[in-house]
Amino acid sequence: MLLQRFGIPFDCHAPEIDESALQNETPADLVRRLARNKASAVATQHPQAIIIGSDQLAVFKGQIVGKPGQHEAALKQLLSFSGQYVEFLTAVNVTCRETGFCEDYTDRTRVHFKDLQTEEIERYLQLEKPYDCAGAFKAESLGIVLFERISNDDPTAIIGLPLIHTAAMLRGAGLSLP
Repeated sequence: MLLQRFGIPFDCHAPEIDESALQNETPADLVRRLARNKASAVATQHPQAIIIGSDQLAVFKGQIVGKPGQHEAALKQLLSFSGQYVEFLTAVNVTCRETGFCEDYTDRTRVHFKDLQTEEIERYLQLEKPYDCAGAFKAESLGIVLFERISNDDPTAIIGLPLIHTAAMLRGAGLSLP
């Protein structure tokens, strides 16, 4: 959905990579490595293409936040975020094997939550059912009502891909964008 904004043709490929964290790897290093490994895996199959790899992690109080999977876990996550912030690390890598181009960028987005009440979280979860989303919310949808503010350099990063920096890297790789 986000890449369609560029108005250029593209294909999507799901890379088969191990997404496990390495011992003592920081969340920032992990998300950057995963974006790079995803791009590299696809570039191996399509060496002439310009490849975009990306990954996103949510971090709360230094710990990676997973997808809750079910209602009770989502409620617990959102209650713990009340009056706090969650940092989203969104990494993107643009690679072209043929030209040797390879560049990374990681956006840091802070999602500041308002003071949340159990009843409003319950209503939100019943409407949105964000159980497959890290942090149990969808910023691009109704989840926005849970926030006090969002702080970052690229408004699309929280949705999954920082388009401002991705566009700059694609230009660096030789692609003409308006």
